[in-house]
Amino acid sequence: MNSGEIARLAGVSVRTLRHYHQVGVLPEPARRANGYREYTVRDLVLLLRIRRLAELGISLDEIRPMLRATGRADAVLDDLDRELATQIEQLTARREVIAQLRAAGTRPDLPPELAGLLASVDSDGPGLPPELREYDREVMLLLHHRLDDEGRVGLTGLLRRVTSPDLLEVVTALSARFAALGPDTADDEIDQLVADYHVALDHLTYDGWKEVDFRTGTLLTSYQEMVFNDAQRAFLARLAGTTRGE
Repeated sequence: MNSGEIARLAGVSVRTLRHYHQVGVLPEPARRANGYREYTVRDLVLLLRIRRLAELGISLDEIRPMLRATGRADAVLDDLDRELATQIEQLTARREVIAQLRAAGTRPDLPPELAGLLASVDSDGPGLPPELREYDREVMLLLHHRLDDEGRVGLTGLLRRVTSPDLLEVVTALSARFAALGPDTADDEIDQLVADYHVALDHLTYDGWKEVDFRTGTLLTSYQEMVFNDAQRAFLARLAGTTRGE
């Protein structure tokens, strides 16, 4: 048999056959006078064994010693079984996340514990411009990535408090005023918005939330400088300054 014939009988491609030769899992047969490889039925049987083991998910590095030592099979199968069990757990967890996102009707690029809460802002805050909603989503994604497990729980709790019925309407109105800040905004209007934010923040208490670390704060500041105009950045600076002063 030549390479094409044995590959066809074994149900593999000639390219796969050559790869098996290259990695050393399938010895190269003797060549005929014309230089072509001459495969035997024994080569075909070995190739079928390799294909069967590969279909089980056993790596070629593991297949080579298994073909030589029968005692290696149990250990390899045990390792493979544990690996598959881990993959099943991961896939099951992934499907649960997908189900949560579908149930909430939210975008898949957000953590599910935050996606539903941000969706409530979208549905109850039609006055907010799309770019501000996008900013909220991107900031939450950045924070969720940077925080540890405890911090993520705190972030979720804080967002849940912000989106509660008694605060959502107020926060949405303040956010709309923030979005309207621009080149023609007077300083006293910015100061008034800062004062009104503090009134709202006085009702916003959640013990589980902690301040972010310096690096995360720097990333957030850098992002704000990219997406907000001068008046909006001035507002944020004044809000942060008066909050620290308190």
